[in-house]
Amino acid sequence: MASNPLGIHALVWVGGWTPEEAEVAISSSARIGYDLIEIPALDPSRIDVVSTREMLERHGLQASVSLGLAPGTDINSEDVECVNRGRDVLMAALEVSRGVGSRYLGGVIFGAMTKYSAPTTERARANSVAVMKDFAQEARSCGTTIGLEFVNRYESNLLNTAQQTLDYLDLVGEDNVVVHADVYHMNIEETDFRTPILVCGDRLGYVHVGESHRGYLGTGSVNFPEFFGALREVGYAGPITFESFSSSVVDPLLSNTLAIWRNLWSDSTDLATQALAFMRAGLAED
Repeated sequence: MASNPLGIHALVWVGGWTPEEAEVAISSSARIGYDLIEIPALDPSRIDVVSTREMLERHGLQASVSLGLAPGTDINSEDVECVNRGRDVLMAALEVSRGVGSRYLGGVIFGAMTKYSAPTTERARANSVAVMKDFAQEARSCGTTIGLEFVNRYESNLLNTAQQTLDYLDLVGEDNVVVHADVYHMNIEETDFRTPILVCGDRLGYVHVGESHRGYLGTGSVNFPEFFGALREVGYAGPITFESFSSSVVDPLLSNTLAIWRNLWSDSTDLATQALAFMRAGLAED
């Protein structure tokens, strides 16, 4: 498991991505010992691609890119104009990902990251699958892996479990599309932390580690020994990225969507240092 790149979400450090904020997030992550930083690209136009790539190279840090579509750019919709806007956002994010040197783009990109008022429909699902197939083919041309992050029922009406995601992957039918598992969401929707990982097997391509309350690892209800044991069991060698949110660091697009109303931590450096040690210890356990 020593080959796993260990990452951290940029929102642990900063709420935006100006060049100054990017320097803080990238340099802080590298100084503590992370291998990778996950850059949120909900609005790809906010990211200065050239300066970001220069900072990543200067600090020796890898990058992944993530986003969640909004209701107005929802490809899990029957509204053709909305679906087309979502396609445009995804393609713009892919350009950002390629430009900063990332080979991974994932998140809630199969639909909007929102609480839906009704179940999805066959037509909406078909629209989502069609866009994702085209998107995956475009991503393959620049060597990018696409990750689908299944999330809890309050953030999607389409993919809430590992099995639903695998079924969706079968519909898309592109081998550069993988499962993105997040223990925070698994804690809500799955029956345990081992079975979904075993079901995914070698189709698991990206992992988010976060506590049940979004704060310090090991202080909530997530069964991390079971989860890390399952990763070892399937021989998972991909990225493992720490994700945590607090009202002390606010992103105007993401914090409200994720309902980050409480100040679960205030010291980013202490949080990030503890998380890295926690993940290393969890992966090293027999």
